Amino acid sequence: MTTRRSEEVAKEKLIDSVKSSLNDAENLLREAATSSGDKATELRDRAMASLKRTREALYDAQDAVLERGRKAARATDDYVHDNPWQAIGIAGVTGLLLGLLISRR
Repeated sequence: MTTRRSEEVAKEKLIDSVKSSLNDAENLLREAATSSGDKATELRDRAMASLKRTREALYDAQDAVLERGRKAARATDDYVHDNPWQAIGIAGVTGLLLGLLISRR
């Protein structure tokens, strides 16, 4: 349960971070549009840095999701190798239930 809660907290932090970063970048680009010279360049650079942080946060989140997917696939593979007949039974029952659901439509 604590793992799931910590994942939810991490997801909320990521979403908040992305929203904040995008809002900052949007505001900086608006200011840069009305400014000129060195100030506009500085604002654009800050906006680009904010967008870069957002991209990196999203890549980190993507990597974490992929890693969890790999772990789940590995656990499933181990289970099927350790319990082949149970896996066949589960697959058969699932197929039967899906067939029944589809035929009722």
